[in-house]
Amino acid sequence: MEPPDPRRLAVFAASGVAVVAGTFLLTGFTPRWVVVAIAQTVLLALPDAVLASGIQGLGSTAQPLLVVGSAGLAVALFGGLALLATRFGRGAGRERAETVFLVGAVQAFAAFLLTITPAAAVVGGLFGGAAVALGGRAATGPVDRADRRGLLRSTGVAAVALGAAGAGPLVRAVRAATGSEDEAATPEPDPLARRLLETAAARSFSLSGAEPLVSESFYVVDKNAADPDVDADEWTLSVTGAVREEATFDLAELRERAAEHRFETLRCVGDPRNGRKTDTALWTGVPVAPLLEEAGVDPDGCCVMLRAADDYYEEFPLSALEDGFLAWGMNGRPLPKGHGAPVRALVPGHWGEINVKWLTEIEVLEEEATGYWEERGWHGTGPVSTVAKLHHVEPRDDGTVSVGGHAYAGTRGVSAVQVSTDGGDTWTDAELTERLPGPTPADAAPDDSAVGAGEAADAWRGWRHEYEATDTHEVVVRAVEADGTVQPSAETDPYPSGASGWVAETVRP
Repeated sequence: MEPPDPRRLAVFAASGVAVVAGTFLLTGFTPRWVVVAIAQTVLLALPDAVLASGIQGLGSTAQPLLVVGSAGLAVALFGGLALLATRFGRGAGRERAETVFLVGAVQAFAAFLLTITPAAAVVGGLFGGAAVALGGRAATGPVDRADRRGLLRSTGVAAVALGAAGAGPLVRAVRAATGSEDEAATPEPDPLARRLLETAAARSFSLSGAEPLVSESFYVVDKNAADPDVDADEWTLSVTGAVREEATFDLAELRERAAEHRFETLRCVGDPRNGRKTDTALWTGVPVAPLLEEAGVDPDGCCVMLRAADDYYEEFPLSALEDGFLAWGMNGRPLPKGHGAPVRALVPGHWGEINVKWLTEIEVLEEEATGYWEERGWHGTGPVSTVAKLHHVEPRDDGTVSVGGHAYAGTRGVSAVQVSTDGGDTWTDAELTERLPGPTPADAAPDDSAVGAGEAADAWRGWRHEYEATDTHEVVVRAVEADGTVQPSAETDPYPSGASGWVAETVRP
C-alpha cells in the first residue's frame, strides 16, 4: 500500500487535536482530561530512578514538560486511531458516512477508557469525526492522497475545537498556572492576618534574588499532572485505625473549633542545597492533637498514614503529628487548590512530602508501613536537614559585596548564620532577621498588643552580610542551630534523604 500523503496525515493529526480540545472543553485541566490521564500513565510507567532524576534535574519545569509531551502523545493516539478506522472502513467497503461514524466512535471509546468521563468522550469523538468528515476525500477517499480543501476544512474543525476550549477552561487553566486569576474574586486577608503579614514584611530584608520572610512565590510539588477537584462542601476527614472510636469531621466542624494563624516553612526533600523549594507562609487552621484525642488514639500506635484525595499516602512516626496542623487558609486567603484545598496537613520541622495536601484520612498504625515516595526510593519522612541558602550576591561599585539569603533548621531553630569570604578558613556572623511571630488565635483583635508576640517554632530566618573585596573569592555560608550545633559540612544530594552541606559560590567583584 502506498504510504499516505503528508496532507492526508495532517488531516488525521487535525482530528487528534480536535479530540484533545473537545474533551478539554468539558473537563478543563483536571485528571478527567485525556492528556492528564496519559500523563499519569506515563508517570506510573517511569522507572523510579528516572522519576527521581526528573524531580532533581528538571525541578518545577518537569510537570509542564510532562503535560506538553502527553498532549503530543494524545494527538498521535487519536490521529492514529482515525487513520486505522478509515482504512478499516474502506477495506470493509463501508460507505463514507459509516466510516466517519466509525472514526468518531473509536475515538470516543478510547477517550472513555482513558478518563471514564462519558460526556467528554462523546464530545471529543464528535469533534474528531467531524474533522475527518470535512476532510472529504483527503481522509476517506479511495486512495491515500489528500486535497488542499479537505486539509483546510479539517484544520478548521481543530481550530474551532481549540477556540471553544479556549473560551472557558483553557483560559482558567492558564490563569491558574500563571497565578493571574481575577484578583477581584480573591478575598482580601482579614485585618488580623493582614497585620501579621505586615509584621513579617517589616522584619524582612530587601535583598535582590531572595524572598521576603513570607514567600511571594511558594513552590509546588506533587505527583499529579493535574490537581484533583475536591468539593469543599462534600469533603471530610476521617481518623481511623488504632483508635478507640473512628471519627469523621467535615470542613464546617473544623471551622467551628478555635483556629489560629501560624507562620511555618516547608522544604521539599528534592530541594538542592541552594535550591528554591523552601518557602514560608502564614497558615490558618486548627491543631491536629484534639482530633486525635477525641478519637482515642492507641498509645501503642507507632505511626500514622496520611491519605489524600489524589490517592497519595505517606507514613511517619505518630509523635511527629502531635504538633501537627490542619490548614484551610494561606496568607489570609482560602487555601489554593494547588496547595491542597480544602485542607492540608502541616507537620512542623519535617520534609514537605509528609505535609500531605488534599488530606482525607489520618490512619493510626500499629506497625510501620511504606509511603508513596518511599516505595520509589525516597526517604523524606524524617526531620529536615539544616541549611543556609545563598540567594543574594551583589558586588557593588564601591568595592563592597552584599550577600544574603535564608536559613532553616526546622523546629530546632536558627540562632546564627556564619559567612566565610575566604573559602571556609575564617567565619563572621551575619545579621539575622527578627524571628517571625508565634501562633496567634484567629479571633484575636488586630490591635491587641499580644499580636506579633512569641516566636514561630518552625520558620526560617533571613540573613545578610556586607564586606569589602577586591579579588575573586569564594563565599561559604553555614547555619547554627538554636542549641549551638553547627550545620554539618558534608554534602549530600537530595536523593534519597534530602540535601545537606554548606553552600558556596565564587564571587567576582
